[in-house]
Amino acid sequence: METNQTIRSVFNIMKLTYGIVPVVAGLDKFTNLLTNWEQYLHPGMASMLPFAPHTFMMIVGIIEIVAGLLVLAKPGIGGYVVAAWLTLIALTLLASGNYFDVAVRDLVMAIGAFSLARISKVVLAGKTVDAKTAYA
Repeated sequence: METNQTIRSVFNIMKLTYGIVPVVAGLDKFTNLLTNWEQYLHPGMASMLPFAPHTFMMIVGIIEIVAGLLVLAKPGIGGYVVAAWLTLIALTLLASGNYFDVAVRDLVMAIGAFSLARISKVVLAGKTVDAKTAYA
């Protein structure tokens, strides 16, 4: 029984983290209080946009807000969406040749979001997990 409570508490922490962080980052695309998000935009990509980079970042912000809310409402789906989104961001950063530290961090976060999606299937289905299965 303790294993189930542990897994559920880990699930809840991950759900809140991968739900709230994208919402906060998405909202910040409109204010740039945390950072100037446009600096992370690949220069080649910025030159191909039919609108200003700031407008692009506001669109990105909306996508991130929706992804975070999806995690909070349906973590089994939202976790995969956030994992894919973070992977795309990391690949874009790697392609730009800049911010490798942020790219690595985003890939690690993508693994966490993927793990959230996977663990949600067990937690939300109400399946019992014994210690042998949990640590295998």
